[in-house]
Amino acid sequence: MCSAYVSSDEIRDQFSQAMSAMYQQEVPQYGTLLALVEAVNQEVLAANPGVNNELQNSDELARINVERHGAIRVGSPGELAMLRRMFAVMGMEPVGYYDLSTAGVPVHSTAFRPVADSALKRNPFRVFTSLLRLELIEKSELREQASEILSARDIFTAKVKTLIKRFEQQGGLSADDAKQFVQEALETFRWHDNATVDLATYERLHAEHRLIADVVCFRGPHINHLTPRTLDIDEVQRRMPSVGIDPKATIEGPPRRDCPILLRQTSFKALEETIAFADAAEGKHTARFGEIEQRGIALTRKGRELYDRLLAAAKENSPTAANNDAHQAHLSEVFKAFPDTYETLRREGLAFFHYHAVQGVPVQVPISVEQVDSLIKQGALRVTPMIYEDFLPVSAAGIFQSNLGGSSHDHYASSASQQAFEQALGRAVIDEIELYAQRQQASLEQALVQLAV
Repeated sequence: MCSAYVSSDEIRDQFSQAMSAMYQQEVPQYGTLLALVEAVNQEVLAANPGVNNELQNSDELARINVERHGAIRVGSPGELAMLRRMFAVMGMEPVGYYDLSTAGVPVHSTAFRPVADSALKRNPFRVFTSLLRLELIEKSELREQASEILSARDIFTAKVKTLIKRFEQQGGLSADDAKQFVQEALETFRWHDNATVDLATYERLHAEHRLIADVVCFRGPHINHLTPRTLDIDEVQRRMPSVGIDPKATIEGPPRRDCPILLRQTSFKALEETIAFADAAEGKHTARFGEIEQRGIALTRKGRELYDRLLAAAKENSPTAANNDAHQAHLSEVFKAFPDTYETLRREGLAFFHYHAVQGVPVQVPISVEQVDSLIKQGALRVTPMIYEDFLPVSAAGIFQSNLGGSSHDHYASSASQQAFEQALGRAVIDEIELYAQRQQASLEQALVQLAV
């Protein structure tokens, strides 16, 4: 790339900061949530020097206060394909495929995010992006009407499309172009309180599924939440009512552990907002909310199989009352079957790690992959947890449903359609577990080379 061009990492950093500022203006409770999360994080770091050291050793500390992800929903393959090109300007690639229809939500999704270690350290901003599955709308007349409404809109400004094409032709953007790109791209995600349809049409789509109305009836795919990262999601959940925020009933994902795994999420309930409809009628719409996440170590396929099996067992015998304390206690009991030390997770091949060479330690065994355990025991190799950068479909559906009135449509349950999603996207999604495996292997090989010098 020409040195006169701004790096994609820098453009992504500018965009994530601009989006956070915009969302804080649009949803003031988001600012309150950020302040709460920052306060809890500072308390955790002050009370736990070991956590502070671990985060510093893994280069995670500088990332904690960066907004970690947003979420949008689009209505057509053309919109998804252009978003792929837009996010490519910011160095974000589609990672993972998530079928939410089996949980009663008529979308399938991917996460646009940076993939290289250096890019993740610079700014790990990601956007969970869902495509509406019109084929899951049972009523043909309603399905055709939704398709016509979507085909009549353009969610991208003319200028941002010009700048995307310029980036693709040149291989980068100048500082002035990058600044303009950020502002123009932001317009795609901005909230509009005027619908593009009349109230009756909105209500028909809303009756089919609230999410369908949210995707179809507005000028663009307004960002529906931004998510800061916390070091203690249980404490944030407990404190949210004290700052005037109404949390969802339960925290999604695995239970609290000594060695956090994957992803835990909670949210505050969606705002009820006044909408002006195309026939001059007024109504209410709920879509935008706040979310909090706590991230743990990424799991291997073996680890994910164990996690999924335990989660299914916990769900099958879950307490009937939607009480977070009871839910977490039940989860903790079921997840006693999941090892809770990093050494066991590594030794049993359940999780991914970064490997680091420790200089100055006498090495008494051959420096090879076969001797990794011995090198770690001798102190010549150090391992740190590889943070899970992606999402969990059951948790995502749980967050969506809690902010869409809790309704579920069992008849949306269907087989995944990754091929159709990738055709709409214009490329294959990256397998996230293969990506973690490649990163782990690269770090191990580099560490062994450094030890051999």
